[in-house]
Amino acid sequence: MDDINAAKIIIACLDLTSLGNDDTEEDIIKLCQKAQTPYGKTAAVCVWPKFVTLAKNMLHNTNIRVATVVNFPDGGDDLIRLEMEITNALKSGADEIDAVFPYREYLKGNITLCEEFLKTATKLCHKKAVLKIILETGELKTINNIISAAKLCITHGADIIKTSTGKTETSATPEAANAILETIASGRKNAGFKASGGIKTIDDAKKYLILADTIMGYKWVTPKNFRIGASSLLNNLIEVIERGY
Repeated sequence: MDDINAAKIIIACLDLTSLGNDDTEEDIIKLCQKAQTPYGKTAAVCVWPKFVTLAKNMLHNTNIRVATVVNFPDGGDDLIRLEMEITNALKSGADEIDAVFPYREYLKGNITLCEEFLKTATKLCHKKAVLKIILETGELKTINNIISAAKLCITHGADIIKTSTGKTETSATPEAANAILETIASGRKNAGFKASGGIKTIDDAKKYLILADTIMGYKWVTPKNFRIGASSLLNNLIEVIERGY
């Protein structure tokens, strides 16, 4: 696949993200404007919960979805906090919820708590919002852990399995993406995949696009099934298209 076509596909599958600790309303307004490119709209913008209403208003009638994060980035296991944060995000109009898998509890072997976490999140989001579960693959460390955690999320109804928060030392890697995609392919193929964290150039992003095409089949990659989360990638994608090669 040539870079220009790849860039256009990735733009359509992009979660344009702004999760800086010092984000302002002006930053989010600019983000929402940026998401509407001359070469197509991004799939979503991803913002802190306090900016969901602003983003919804900015993107009214654009079909760009508004995603937000919960128990982020720590991956806490407090189910009361989880329920409160998801409920408030939905009331604000969030179309998609990115929740962090309680990976620390998983690594301790507390699978029952992880299952309760997933059941709570899927119940709250059912028919109201797309639920993305962030595995934090860099913290899970091993491929076996990634596969096992992904299976657990798929079993309990997560819509999309996401690699990382982008807030840890190791974010998305092709190895982790391959493990997640192979798990989806061998299980529930209507679950989706999102790579996030450290993806800044088309060369970075194409690795995940090619993996998805190879493992899931050419027509599987759509904004419904495949996402890339990034804050600075869009600039490079537009540069590639405008450069013409």
